[in-house]
Amino acid sequence: MRQQFLIPSMVLCGLILSACEKETEEEKVEKTFQEVNVIDETNLNDVLLTAADPNEAVTYFQGAAAKNPGRIDLQRGLAISLSRAKRTTEATAAWKKVTTMKGSGNVDRVEYADALVRSGDWNQAKTVLDGISPTYETFKRYRLEAVVADSQKDWNRADHFYETAVGLTTRPGSVMNNWGYSKLSRGDYEDAERLFAEAIRQDRTLFTAKNNLVLARAAQGNYAMPVVPMTQVERAMLLNTMGISAVKQGDVATAKNLFREAISTHPQHYEEAVRSLRALEEA
Repeated sequence: MRQQFLIPSMVLCGLILSACEKETEEEKVEKTFQEVNVIDETNLNDVLLTAADPNEAVTYFQGAAAKNPGRIDLQRGLAISLSRAKRTTEATAAWKKVTTMKGSGNVDRVEYADALVRSGDWNQAKTVLDGISPTYETFKRYRLEAVVADSQKDWNRADHFYETAVGLTTRPGSVMNNWGYSKLSRGDYEDAERLFAEAIRQDRTLFTAKNNLVLARAAQGNYAMPVVPMTQVERAMLLNTMGISAVKQGDVATAKNLFREAISTHPQHYEEAVRSLRALEEA
């Protein structure tokens, strides 16, 4: 009789164990699917942050962050997308939020400072940069430190940070151009000319540096075209820039010649130079 009662009990235990094993397998499958979803989502996030239209990325990350407000990666994605879309005010607010979340770091504070600089809030940008550990040394951090120091006309700090930033990148052309413009704004034309020339050597496609170079030379009364790589259209545009600079310095005769040369150099009709020359001739 004992055996008759024992067998059903053993069967029942077996069924329970079987059910437990089945449940465990289902949990494993569900966990696997969750992991796959996370991987897929991560890949999607990466694609949206690099290849997608910035505003489409903003829409995606706004929805994802609203559903998962505690996830810093989604909020960071939103901030990056807003920055890419040049929605500066929204980007600044988004980066500020990121810096208050668990898991934020110095890199987020640098991005917040960058957004503040782009929105023209120089004082707050300096406050944020001052709060970053001095041991955190990156090109972007020091480039921002330099332009903020520039805004406050703290030239010694600006020069120090520009020099530091140049040493932290393999592509210093753009920061050399910024440094040169800083020198140009101070009236240090010779140093500005040197820095613009170095920027062009680093990046021969950097037209802003070429334009700034002729401004620095014209400010010294030198209207000769610098020997730098340039297209025919660029040459015409640089001649026009020198013509405008000559007008500002009261050298009207030189300005007329420069505008005429710009018009003849440009492969198409150069309306801007034509208008400038006409205005001088009719004055």
